[in-house]
Amino acid sequence: MHIVDHQPANKRFLIRDNGTAAAVMTYVISSPELYIIDHTLVENAYRGQGLGDKLLKAMVEYARENGIKIIPLCPFAKGRFERISEYADVLNK
Repeated sequence: MHIVDHQPANKRFLIRDNGTAAAVMTYVISSPELYIIDHTLVENAYRGQGLGDKLLKAMVEYARENGIKIIPLCPFAKGRFERISEYADVLNK
């Protein structure tokens, strides 16, 4: 099972597998109420397992809990926001 670890000091959400970084989503804080997802990376060995979606789900849940809107600049996050209407409440329009 892959657990998402939010590391606010590093401005990222991370999934490890036996201590190795399997996937990471980084963000920039534009303001206390606005975060920008700037990069999502899933290592080749872990592709196709839905890790990017797990990272994004964790980011969206964090945004909801903290009254944050998101600008998805990275292509992965942008594409998911376009397809997943349930995330519209945290999308900065």
